[in-house]
Amino acid sequence: MSQQYILAIDQGTTSTRAILFDLRGQVEGVAQQELTLYYPHNGWAEQNPEDIWRDTQLVCRDVLEQSDIKASQVIAIGITNQRETTVVWDRKTGQPLYNAIVWQDRRTADLCQKLKSHEASVQQKTGLLLDPYFSGTKIKWILDNVPGAREKAKKGELAFGTIDCFLLWRLTGGKVHATDITNASRTLIYNIVKQDWDDELLSMLDIPRSMLPEVKDNSCLFGKTMTDFLGSEIPVTGMAGDQQAALFGQACFKPGMVKSTYGTGCFALMNIGKDFRASKNKMLTTVGYRLNGELTYAIEGSIFVAGAAIQWLRDGLKIIKSAAETEALAMSVADNGGVYMVPGFTGLGAPYWNPKARGALVGLTRGTTSAHIVRAALEAQAYQTLDLMQAMADDADHAIDEMRVDGGMVKNNWVCQFLADMTSKPVLRPAIVETTALGAAYLAGLQVKAFASLEDIQKAWVCERRFAPVMQQEMQQKLYTGWQHAVKQVLV
Repeated sequence: MSQQYILAIDQGTTSTRAILFDLRGQVEGVAQQELTLYYPHNGWAEQNPEDIWRDTQLVCRDVLEQSDIKASQVIAIGITNQRETTVVWDRKTGQPLYNAIVWQDRRTADLCQKLKSHEASVQQKTGLLLDPYFSGTKIKWILDNVPGAREKAKKGELAFGTIDCFLLWRLTGGKVHATDITNASRTLIYNIVKQDWDDELLSMLDIPRSMLPEVKDNSCLFGKTMTDFLGSEIPVTGMAGDQQAALFGQACFKPGMVKSTYGTGCFALMNIGKDFRASKNKMLTTVGYRLNGELTYAIEGSIFVAGAAIQWLRDGLKIIKSAAETEALAMSVADNGGVYMVPGFTGLGAPYWNPKARGALVGLTRGTTSAHIVRAALEAQAYQTLDLMQAMADDADHAIDEMRVDGGMVKNNWVCQFLADMTSKPVLRPAIVETTALGAAYLAGLQVKAFASLEDIQKAWVCERRFAPVMQQEMQQKLYTGWQHAVKQVLV
């Protein structure tokens, strides 16, 4: 019998990737296409859904061709995606009514402020806070601002979906309108306690229920691809939002286990087990995963800008040519020179939740160099992570023993060490850092019996390097106090 594989589609904020995994979870091939973001107004962020679909087809075909693997050898597809990014399309034509509104978009900040009196109820139902980050207010904006959209929605002619849902619709030729529970849990209109779309929240945002997809487990048969997608009909059997997929790929299956992903943004999730608990510290309670109808919850801290700060250094300030340069630059200076970067380019996420905050460089002097600014951008990720870790520890009954990290930034050893020093926790970097795509592959593989159990996945997780904290507590506190002072400068 020929070798078999699982194809993971990893549709992110800045790129679309296809990664082939063998049935031991090892990477066989990768193909990637960068994705253009559009910023039509201050605080707005959009993508073209057709670009996303085109790139998805392209990378999936490319990875098979490059790896010399036939579509018939792919036994399952898993999808993971940038969460909260919102698409509304016509059910008859399949055409989007408007660009995808990206999770970073802040255009509904004023609406969220007007709805603040509902926030306690929203949190008890969804685990979320009223913020432009989530999908619900984006849907309302499209219905209210695209000519004819609300009339079509009332007639049942429109479909809403996050990117996973939109891709599944296209992959199945419009036969399946479904999402998974992790993506549903990020919409602001899904009750994660009752595990259903919430009529009161739909009424609050004036969203017809007819627009909404069916919500499924993370590992199940979602549908089968059209034959002309890759030349063979392939079942889609795993789906999860990118951060929950990373939690799964990092094998954080026990309460108290934490993973932190450093991609465009930074997202830390702690497994808190089977019981819902609303945060007391402006963290989010979210769905970690649901298998065979059994739900596992997580506490999440969301940081909007991590790797995006490095992109800004490259593309905006043009003080670096590539992210790979940042490690040597950070090490070329003895310290940060008193410089702090608060990367509030699209507002601040947890635990501040201030959509009107903006970025700042604090502590500049004539002695400040580009190396100090680069180091400040890297250090900011550890300070923000410490903000999250402190809030998580207060919210949960579980002690945080270590932090498993992934994402593009953790290839930087200096970043990993500084994370360990600032959080005072060991930082573990896995042997396979493609944990988001790996999580999607694991979920897809469970359904087709390529992986037998969670225990098998846990055994497959291997630590490539462990970074132990070494910084003196006095220095750690001094640096963190400087960060807290810098953040106060941008809170409005």
